[in-house]
Amino acid sequence: MTLSIDDFAARFHEEPGYLDFASAGPIGDTVRAELDAFAGVLGGGRFGSFATFYEQDERVRAAVSALTGFRPDQISFQPNTSQGLMHALFGLTGGVALSPGEFPSLPYAAVRAQQALGVVTPQWLETDHGRVTPGNIRDQLDASTVAVAVSLVDFRTGHLVDLEGLRQVIGDRLLIVDAIQGFGVVDAPYDLADVVVAGGQKWARAGWGTGFLALSDRALDHLTPVWSGFPASERAGMTLDEVLAPAHDARAYTVSNPDWIAMARFSAALEEIAEVGVPAINARIAERVSDIIDIADEFALPVVSPRAENERAGIVVVQPDPDHLTVLSAALHNHGVSVTVREGTVRLSAHASTDAETLTLLRSALLSFATASATR
Repeated sequence: MTLSIDDFAARFHEEPGYLDFASAGPIGDTVRAELDAFAGVLGGGRFGSFATFYEQDERVRAAVSALTGFRPDQISFQPNTSQGLMHALFGLTGGVALSPGEFPSLPYAAVRAQQALGVVTPQWLETDHGRVTPGNIRDQLDASTVAVAVSLVDFRTGHLVDLEGLRQVIGDRLLIVDAIQGFGVVDAPYDLADVVVAGGQKWARAGWGTGFLALSDRALDHLTPVWSGFPASERAGMTLDEVLAPAHDARAYTVSNPDWIAMARFSAALEEIAEVGVPAINARIAERVSDIIDIADEFALPVVSPRAENERAGIVVVQPDPDHLTVLSAALHNHGVSVTVREGTVRLSAHASTDAETLTLLRSALLSFATASATR
């Protein structure tokens, strides 16, 4: 790798106190520069200049390929995770096992596919306190289960799924992975999955309107491209006056022409990640997550997300006494610490660029919280 983790982190300039990367990751210098350059091209309209837009499809598929191991022809650009999951679930026939507690993109895709086509049957998994593990799904699959859908990192619990264990348990069923809460920062064995979908607005820090759908050859054989638009036909280029069959590769899972500038942003972000290396980013994030857990422990704030490095990614979840949640939220707000508060928990999520000043703000917020709680 040619870029050090310190140089990578220095290219981002989020405000101190930002600990909400699981919601959205502020973009850095590289993506900003790409956005400005392509906005200039779009604004100028100089003769022949738009040709560079049409080069972005090949570029983005190569960038995703470098981080996932899927071939470029197995990858299609998507504007978000939800649309990629819709493509996958609407194209499936049979039972799909998934937790009802997954981020809504997955359950909605499964239920909408069932309602619209009647060929998909959601099979709701019982989980271990929201965690999907090989052990707890082993006896919940049956002969009608053709696929298992899971998040790489659970958005509520921060749990990093064991893809290797799941693959062993589910056998030759399709493994569908919503990777948005780990893509770009978790060195996951994506080759074990048949469908991988992710957006770029969180950990990849590419901004909204970016994402991908990657399909193994088995997935391409099993799935049907239900909504496949004119750029996705078996013949390259636009065909007039006839409707052709979908392409035989992942290009079939395209509805219309993409946002070429979003493609460029996503490509630039992924190329930068590849330059520094996901393992290096993951190691730096692991340090920051450990720091956050230590601070939470310092103030006896219960940590309900995994503590072991092999079971976590960038998310820490704390669960104060219900009577103290409002006090904690106020303390974080008053100290400028950005987090997500949901269902009685507080989710903190750090990236490689999370600095000492942010951790100091967090400690100050928790000190205020502890002081206020002691007087209640």
